[in-house]
Amino acid sequence: MVAPSDPVLAELLNSRIRDVPDYPKPGVLFKDIAPLLADAEAFAALTQALADRAKALGATKVVGLEARGFVLAAPAAFAAGLGFVPIRKAGKLPGAVFAQSYDLEYGSATLEVQCDAFTPGERVLVVDDVLATGGTITASVDLVRRAGAELAGVVVLMELSFLPGRERLTGHLDGAPLETLVLV
Repeated sequence: MVAPSDPVLAELLNSRIRDVPDYPKPGVLFKDIAPLLADAEAFAALTQALADRAKALGATKVVGLEARGFVLAAPAAFAAGLGFVPIRKAGKLPGAVFAQSYDLEYGSATLEVQCDAFTPGERVLVVDDVLATGGTITASVDLVRRAGAELAGVVVLMELSFLPGRERLTGHLDGAPLETLVLV
């Protein structure tokens, strides 16, 4: 879905996201979710919405992407009664890992997931705070599959609709849903 499915929830969440102009560099309008996380009502509503989507999509695990995705995905997994798996930047996880590199605006980055994070056929919901250009989430979806799991879907707190993230990611979803709670 492109538009948020629950306009009341979207308004609550959006009202707690602060715009920070010129951060981290001039010309960028940063979307700060710290006020949302600090508001018990908004954070609880977000957590429950993510947990509900995980259950509705038949997920058996919830993946969170470093770093703000951890803050959203872990409590949602707990609320849904599911396990949580972190996808981290290179070199942060012990043991054997699958690694996936991807391009950034200026350079590249690598994400990793532990090889034993999933059992074959598990259904995984990928959760992150923002969908911008789509590189991080695309790499994460690829990692989930390489680790033997099936993609149940992707849910993001907010999607920056003026960037090509949705178009870039759509080809990697193989029919799994991409859902947005707040469209910016």
